Amino acid sequence: MHDAAHGSADDVILRVEDLAVHYPIGGGLRGGGRRLLRAVDGVDLELKRGECLGLVGESGCGKSTVALSILGLQTPTRGRIVLDGQVVTGGQSLDRMALARIVQIVFQDPYASLNPRQSVRRTLEAPLRLHGMTAKSEIDGRIEAMLSHVGLRPEQAGRYPHEFSGGQRQRIGIARALILNPRIVICDEPVSALDVSIRAQIINLLLELKETLGLSYIMISHDLGVVEHMSDRVAVMYLGRIVESGDWREIFERPAHPYTQTLISAIPDPLRRAPLATTRGEPPSPLNPPDGCAFNPRCRHAEAVCRRAPAPSLDVRPDGHAVRCWRADEIAGQTVAEPSAAFNGSS
Repeated sequence: MHDAAHGSADDVILRVEDLAVHYPIGGGLRGGGRRLLRAVDGVDLELKRGECLGLVGESGCGKSTVALSILGLQTPTRGRIVLDGQVVTGGQSLDRMALARIVQIVFQDPYASLNPRQSVRRTLEAPLRLHGMTAKSEIDGRIEAMLSHVGLRPEQAGRYPHEFSGGQRQRIGIARALILNPRIVICDEPVSALDVSIRAQIINLLLELKETLGLSYIMISHDLGVVEHMSDRVAVMYLGRIVESGDWREIFERPAHPYTQTLISAIPDPLRRAPLATTRGEPPSPLNPPDGCAFNPRCRHAEAVCRRAPAPSLDVRPDGHAVRCWRADEIAGQTVAEPSAAFNGSS
């Protein structure tokens, strides 16, 4: 969409501050030799009302752990999450029921995320009854309206998941996420399990629902083609930290972190005129991160300072484009790629 307003602090519906999720690994009953897996290690995020924030990075970088923490399904090691003005971490946090009315999730796999023994109606009415709605006419009306919103017919409510295609199943998953009228929806790789021919339909549906229902999205993906098409702002994660964030156009046209350059160069697009940015090897284990900048063993720009200490988050441009890289200023001046033509409104 790319047109969400960038307003004041009052427009922020979600704020994540210094979020960390660490898991102790090994050590046996006495805890000897135990190591710490830093799945998320000091993440700061903001989501404004009515915008889509793309959260991108390779598998295992911590994207889904951030999502689970926001949903209240993962207890952070440290940090604070403020959701529509209410703290959802710590002793005074919202309970799961209250949280579910604010934020919901659309899962990656529409085949695994629906109960094969429950009809569409049962799937959609369960959260309504759990949250105190008992009148049959009210439940039926809500289900009918929601099916219409996602492009399904009311008479399909009596069918079971195996009677639907993958795209239709994901529409049911979207309907389930929206049935309680949440204000925020986390989309966790919502099209990666679908056929290419169906992906654009689901993406366009999500964009339409965002405008119609006034939703705010966090779009989690490793597919930058999807993120580029949907997001107003983008945050790039690497090994548990945000390494770059900013307006979608700044990120895609003038990426300032070498890792972001690598991700963007990997988008399949014959129209890209810039040379590919390459990287070496595989991501290190969060159990044994390298000294200094976590990306330095794979970075073609790495120097001695990059191996000594992690780079602070620096604003490379006055529009809120922030980067964790010792050489960000010089890299930021390079135009690396043109915007992708991977998706358009007619696809």
